[in-house]
Amino acid sequence: MKRKFRIALLAVPVLAGITAYTFLGSRCAAAFGPDEPGNQKNEIILDLTLRVLSNSHYRPLELNDEFSHKAFDTYLKRSDFNKKMFLQSDVDELKGKYYDKIDDELRARTFDFFDRSVQILNERIGEDKKYYTDILSQPFDFSERESVELDPEKLKYATDKTAMKESWRQYLKYQTMVRYIELKEEQDKAVEEKKPDLKIKKDTTLEREARMKVLKTQSDIFDRLAKVDRDDRMSVYLNVVTGLFDPHSEFYPPADKANFDIAITGQLEGIGATLQEKDGYIKVASIVPGSPSWKQGQLKAGDLILKVGQGDKEPVDIVGMRVDEAVKLIRGKKGTEVRLTVQKPDGTNIVIPIIRDIVILEETFAQSAIIDQQKKVGYIRLPSFYADFTKDRSGKHTSSEDVRRELEKLKAENVSGVILDLRDNGGGSLMEVIRMMGLFIPQGPVVQVQTRNQGKNIYDDKDEKVVYDGPLVVLVNENSASASEILAAAIQDYKRGVVIGSASSTFGKGTVQNFYNLDEIASNNAEEMMPLGEVKVTIQKFYRINGGSTQLKGVVPDIVLPGYYSFDEQGEKDLDFPMEWDQIPAATYSVWRNAPNFEKVKKTSAERVAKSGHFLLITDKSKQLKRERDNSMESLYLPDYEASKARLKDENKKFKPLEEPVKGMNVLMLDTDKKTIGSDTAKLARKTDFIDKLKKDPYVSEAAFVVREAK
Repeated sequence: MKRKFRIALLAVPVLAGITAYTFLGSRCAAAFGPDEPGNQKNEIILDLTLRVLSNSHYRPLELNDEFSHKAFDTYLKRSDFNKKMFLQSDVDELKGKYYDKIDDELRARTFDFFDRSVQILNERIGEDKKYYTDILSQPFDFSERESVELDPEKLKYATDKTAMKESWRQYLKYQTMVRYIELKEEQDKAVEEKKPDLKIKKDTTLEREARMKVLKTQSDIFDRLAKVDRDDRMSVYLNVVTGLFDPHSEFYPPADKANFDIAITGQLEGIGATLQEKDGYIKVASIVPGSPSWKQGQLKAGDLILKVGQGDKEPVDIVGMRVDEAVKLIRGKKGTEVRLTVQKPDGTNIVIPIIRDIVILEETFAQSAIIDQQKKVGYIRLPSFYADFTKDRSGKHTSSEDVRRELEKLKAENVSGVILDLRDNGGGSLMEVIRMMGLFIPQGPVVQVQTRNQGKNIYDDKDEKVVYDGPLVVLVNENSASASEILAAAIQDYKRGVVIGSASSTFGKGTVQNFYNLDEIASNNAEEMMPLGEVKVTIQKFYRINGGSTQLKGVVPDIVLPGYYSFDEQGEKDLDFPMEWDQIPAATYSVWRNAPNFEKVKKTSAERVAKSGHFLLITDKSKQLKRERDNSMESLYLPDYEASKARLKDENKKFKPLEEPVKGMNVLMLDTDKKTIGSDTAKLARKTDFIDKLKKDPYVSEAAFVVREAK
């Protein structure tokens, strides 16, 4: 099943890239009447949100019929992502009355379309509850040859209630079949391990247990749906409106903003994974370096979390659950165990046990190592362009200062070149990008920023000192975004180093956002309704010094290596309503005096990659991932389903070498790090884990070859 997703990227206070929690609030109040305080509050929030968008957005939109059409289609998609609620007649009714009217309602600050849609949804939820209880009361016959479509984008709305019940039957049969196989595999494993007091269950018993598990899952989902109130759905509606301006403009209810603040400060306790909701699933957006998830190693960005268990207790199904509720289950006290049932991008399911802990913030900072591969090469991993915006910055970390410190340490080790790894780096502080670029070049422009109706500003590095003037490689991938793209683009435009990527381009986010607190701009008579929330609005676009935008196109690497998503790459261009690419006049700058021989390094790299067993396997894995994502039609005939899963399991055996160290590459800890760590076993373990992961990274190995040749 193909499920598109991307990390939400933000600029704070000018540019930053960080995963934002996007989920509904946790209030449980009844719907409000038209003149009640709750409805007045929503009118105020809508009014203020539209005013902020009109006055501050880089590209304000006209509220017209085209806007109304987009709002209608997007709202239906987000309200019923898998088409298990609305009937086609419901869609026809809403479209006939409101398709051209939503813009008029927004101007009038009224909610007729929204209120009618919620009324219909509530009716359908009641009917769907009866469907699944009736269907799951009877056993399924897995010997019948039929199939089910799992991609919501390929589904159509049910023509009537009979068709809706049939849609639910197929969906529930698939869910039961998956759980039936899980139970059967668990029993087979117990038999193989000769567990004492084991009672072999009949297939009919296993099928019934599987149905009861699905019944409990659905009951939990519908119990949560019953708690969704008007304000919860209003947040979805408001984010449909803001999202039409661009993907990064959002409304944050107070609870959501509080979680965002937790994320941006890095003050996390639990497993250290940031999550986002996409198409009804809880998706892992990123893993915090140094966190319990990062150290455990199995949970990855892009995984879907299906169930959450507290130790050995019965896991809770979180498909369809709100992110805030899922986070409550996943977070917990230090030392306790959480078990996540996770679906990998290739469709396989695994259970991942993680011991909760305090996230070690030090691991989110820049760190380095020595790549010993014929010659010593320095390596620096930068997870984000972090900065401290408080007044007292004494003793605080900034990314540019930390990278400067790592460069000095690597120079003392007499490395022949340096690799700066920006893979999965979603961005950060604009000033940190400028300062960091200054470590590698004399003074000069780094990025151009354009504001609506105010022209452009050129941000320069004004410090003539160059901390490191040797060969340089910058590693990027499809998740390198925002500030990472600024640095990679500047390195490329100055011809200061070689940009290597595992995708045809970086993410492609060339916009800047700012938060507006609605409480601060509301009138005094709204005090009793506060807090109102905040709105994140795109206020600027940034451009390369050569004049081109990174928006949509991203940064195209000088050398493109095979990637796991080479055949199904995604980025800003795949989000709803992204802003367009454009360009402005170039700034004045001079290229690096010792520019690499790009043709030479491209040629020799291509020759090595063609012979690399690792990259050949990565290419095959990429093809497999695309095939599995495109194959969204699943058989409900048990022998066929078991055979397809067996083939996939057998096929995955050949990818085992990707989990092994790269031959000929050794990774060493810096002498200065050894002295700093001393007898601290925890720090030593984290550093050792960091180095062990690098030993298995073919991209770092290839970058080490390239940087030695980039002279």
